[in-house]
Order: sequence, then structure tokens, then C-alpha cells
Amino acid sequence: MNTALRGSLELIREQEAEVLIQTYDRIPVLLERGEGMHVYDSDGREYVDFLSGIGVNALGYNHPRIRAAIVAQAERLIHVSNLFYHEYQAPLAARLTALSGLDRAFFCNSGTEAWECAIKLARAQGKKKTRLLMMKNSFHGRTMGSLSTTGHAKYRAPFRPMLPGVTFVRFNDVEDLEAKFDSSVCAIGLETIQGEGGVHPVSPRFLEKARELTRNSGALLLVDEIQCGLGRTGKMFAYQHYGIEPDIVTVAKPLAAGLPLGAVLARDDVAAAFHPGMHGTTFGGGPLACAAALAFLEELSGPGFVEGIAARGEYFRDRLLHLKTRHRCVRDVRGMGLMAAIELDSSALAKSAVHEMMERGFIINRTHDVVLRFLPPYIVEAEHIDRMVNALDEVLAGGTANA
Repeated sequence: MNTALRGSLELIREQEAEVLIQTYDRIPVLLERGEGMHVYDSDGREYVDFLSGIGVNALGYNHPRIRAAIVAQAERLIHVSNLFYHEYQAPLAARLTALSGLDRAFFCNSGTEAWECAIKLARAQGKKKTRLLMMKNSFHGRTMGSLSTTGHAKYRAPFRPMLPGVTFVRFNDVEDLEAKFDSSVCAIGLETIQGEGGVHPVSPRFLEKARELTRNSGALLLVDEIQCGLGRTGKMFAYQHYGIEPDIVTVAKPLAAGLPLGAVLARDDVAAAFHPGMHGTTFGGGPLACAAALAFLEELSGPGFVEGIAARGEYFRDRLLHLKTRHRCVRDVRGMGLMAAIELDSSALAKSAVHEMMERGFIINRTHDVVLRFLPPYIVEAEHIDRMVNALDEVLAGGTANA
């Protein structure tokens, strides 16, 4: 890092307090570099990252294939507008459509932009059908459209009124879904695994019913795989565990291995609802991000790579289940692959556990008040899992004793 730009944590916190809009409650740690599973702070302290930048750094830090792709492309061309062609969008779209079973792709900058596009596409395709059935306990992003379809009232409340025509369904409640579905619905939208909502997988019966209702009526099934897609669960896409193909899928977080990139994948007939001028982006799908994404998918598509994620996920789940047998404060263990969570019986305990784990050199986070969420890089090994679980065992023992 340029020494002229370096500063102490205290100085940087003071500067941010003066000039940044205060939207984050940051952890008081100044991170400076990363390597593999580890990040290092300004004091040289090492942390094992079991959050991977909230699911973004899926190959860990400073991965040689990603670094080489970014450096090579940065020397050639970083940005062109979408008024022109460049050499990476078509190959990346071809790779994603082949992996997903869908037909076409649109590239943007983030998950919330991808979901925003999916909503617009559903409305455009539905024409006079305008109602959207979305899930309670869901999270789709911070833009107004994505926020309007997010099932947590606390996120929507400060910004009302929201996008009209959105009805919320109790997640995994088939009867509620059937009761609220009618011919005015243009789409049902859901996360295959609710991430911010506490790592809750969709039930097979619920997803099958959503597919049946939409197929029979001509409505669309929108699936948000921004957090759970692209290998995270031990398959390329989490919906592939269920044998169901959606009409539209959104992905983002790990796609460009740390660079901003989101994508919307859709069937041909659905994509036809858009024509030039109806939607667009200045930065989305630029050459630098697309080159990184292709390198990421090449790594992900290597022999046995995704199968290895599934195997390590099973090992991780077994270790977390062992914690449940040891600590009464653990109410549940959930997840798929390397997207895992344990639900505790106390918000205060969950909050303190995150802090105590950080003190022990492990990065995890808390979501939905009482849930400890784990999104480790795909390169995690059994030894990392063992060290983290052993540390958490000690933390929960102390927390239980102090409760």
C-alpha cells in the first residue's frame, strides 16, 4: 500500500466519521492484505476468514489464477461502455447458461441490480399481470425494487411507500402460497436458501408447488442465488439439488472473485420481453470483471472441485452438529455445502460469540439476531474447520456458563 495513503486505525476511523455517510457499524479492525484463507490487519495479526467477504472471495485471497487474469486484463482494457463489443461477455454468458440450463444472460454490477432486472423482466413479460409473490424473511438487496420485495419489515420501513403489487408469502408454507396465488401474479420470487434470513433452505415441496403454479399459469419463477449459487452448496446452483429449473436466476457475490459483477440468467422466451433501450448499465459486464469471472469459473469447473465443496460441507456440518450435542444453547444447525449456520437461543450470546471468535482469530458473522453464519472460501480444509469449531466450542462453553 502507498505509504502516503496509510494511516492508523484511529486516524481512519476519525476521517470516516467526518466524511462518510454513516451506513455501516464497522468492526474496529483495519485489514491490509490477504492470502488463501487468511487476512491480516494493520498490526500484522492473522484471521482465518469463515465469511469470505460475505460470500464474495470464494477462492480465498490472492488466488494466483484470479490475480493473473486481473493483471493481464488491466494492462489491456479496463472499461468500455456497452455501446461496444468486447471479447469476454459472450464466452462468460455461454459458460453461465451451459452451467445453469438457461439460455441468455444480462450482466450488471451487483446482486441487487440483478434482482432489480429480474423484477423488471417479470413485469415486462407478464404485461397485464403485475403482482409479485415474494417471501417473508427474505433479503434481495437495497435498491427500491429489491427492497420492496425483501420480506423484512425493518429494512423497508424507513423508505415507504414501496413498489406496489408485492404480496409476501410465509416461506415454505404451501397453503399460504396457494391461497395468495391467482391469475394476476406475474412471478413468484424466492431465495433457494435464505441467507440474511438465517440460512433457511427452501423445502422441496414448496419449490415444487411454486414451479407448478407458475408453469400452469404462465407466471415466472424467479430464483435468487446471489449468496447460495456458483458452487457454494456443492452444486453449481443450489436449485439443482431439487431437480427444478427456474425461469430467471440471479447470481453475483463470488462471480468475479472480488470484483463487482452480477448476472441475470433467463429462458429465451422470457428474455424476449426486453428489447434494446428497455434496460441497461454503464459499468456492468466490463472486460476486467468478465475476465476475472471466466478465470473463476475455470477454477470452479476443474475436475472434482465442486464435489470437493460438497464433501467439505458434509464434514463441516458434522462438526457443527457435534457442537449441538455439547451445548444446549445451540437450537439448530442448517445449510448446504459451505453455506452453514447454527442458531443460538440468545441474541446477546450470538453477538458476543462473533466478537469472541474475532479475538481468537476467526471471522464469522451474525444474522437474523441469533444465527451464526459461515460462508468460508471454497478452499477451506478440514484443519481450518477443526480449528474454527474447536474455538467456537470454547466460546459457547463460556457463553453458556455466563448465561
